[in-house]
Amino acid sequence: MTQATELVEGYRTGALSPVEATQDALNAIEKYDEQVNAFVLVDAEGALAAAKESEARWRAGTPLGPGDGVPTSIKDALWTIGWPTMRGSTMIDPAGPWDQDAPSVARLRETGAVILGKTTTPEYSWKGVTDSYTYGATGNPWDATKTSGGSSGGSATAVGLGMGAWSLGTDGGGSVRIPAAFTGTVALKPTYGLIPLFPPSAFGTLSHAGPMTRTVRDAAALLDVVSGFDPRDWSAMPTPATSFLHGIDDGVAGLRIAFSADLGFVNNDPEVEALVRTAVGVLADAGAVVTEVDPGFTDPIDAFNVLWWSGAAKVLSAYDVDDRVDPGLRRVAELGAAYSASDFLDATNIRMELGTLMGKFHEQYDVLITPTLPITAFPVGQDVPDGSASPDWTDWTPYTYAFNLTQQPALSVPCGFTKSGLPAGLQVVAARHADALTLRVGHTYQAATDWHHRTPTLEAQ
Repeated sequence: MTQATELVEGYRTGALSPVEATQDALNAIEKYDEQVNAFVLVDAEGALAAAKESEARWRAGTPLGPGDGVPTSIKDALWTIGWPTMRGSTMIDPAGPWDQDAPSVARLRETGAVILGKTTTPEYSWKGVTDSYTYGATGNPWDATKTSGGSSGGSATAVGLGMGAWSLGTDGGGSVRIPAAFTGTVALKPTYGLIPLFPPSAFGTLSHAGPMTRTVRDAAALLDVVSGFDPRDWSAMPTPATSFLHGIDDGVAGLRIAFSADLGFVNNDPEVEALVRTAVGVLADAGAVVTEVDPGFTDPIDAFNVLWWSGAAKVLSAYDVDDRVDPGLRRVAELGAAYSASDFLDATNIRMELGTLMGKFHEQYDVLITPTLPITAFPVGQDVPDGSASPDWTDWTPYTYAFNLTQQPALSVPCGFTKSGLPAGLQVVAARHADALTLRVGHTYQAATDWHHRTPTLEAQ
């Protein structure tokens, strides 16, 4: 599977064609999507027409930008002109009007990316797996009977199976990193505000957009395209002055890495922990100064749940809710509706304290490394693993949601496979605004390993 940065270089030299790359992506969709259900909408005709226009621009030496001709998909939570954004819900009117792009989608169009279609998400992206009454469940590239994770599971599976080199997802509590870990792909939740969002999420300032790719270098290249100021987002950061590819090859010699195997409160699958420990050893061998230390916070799950369940209540408050709505979403929305303003502010205070703690922590350590998840993918169609003591998706995602609370950049990189052949993920977290550092550490690890070169063994049916 050719990386996006390799495609662009091939277009530049004439060795590769946007039309051929787009056709390859469409062929992969045709070959695999019936099994894994990664897409809710595919526009083959429009994609090929866009690819022909891109090819003409490259031949004329006038590409629109660094993503011109790259086959790309969009999570069906981000607005797209002319295409409905159904968010996995039966409650949204597909008639629209759909007359605006989300800021990140607009940036992709401006750079000439070939947008293939839209990928699956659970209803309103509310949970850590991808299934809905509207579109069904999304399977894993390595085993279609296992979950892809969520809520950006369609995007992760699409990238993992070569259904386009790039995808855009969203992450409110781990929603790009969870499926990246389960599918052996790469995803970055950037610093909040770096990728502008519009319309704003009902889940407030927990929700980020993020690049989903097969390599860290591609994630940096996609971040270059989709980051930047947009006046529709009141919290949008200024457009970066430097490419996120700048310095990505500088290595980790002398970097101060804190490694926490369990944050002091998580129980890991032993195989997952062993893979992560081995991965940290790779970074130590590359010259990083690794210290095994916990950052010193207790599990913020209760505070996160107050904020997230309140968002779920806000989502459903606009509709006459019936049995067409995900029962889990209905359950947590009822919990959210019962919280008081004081409960919300108490949770926000815990969030601020956690952010202060991590800010001080990063004065001593450049990055924190943890597992992305304590487990590997479980059967598709379930919200939680077999034997779970809780019905809540947050119960099995303890490494991800904390860094939505703090708004820090957090990157998931594949770090190996268990004996059953399922991927595990390594999470790299840096201080707010140090997105380039997370990418540099993740790329250094990928440059020394080959997990990202392995391709899924899913057979076509």
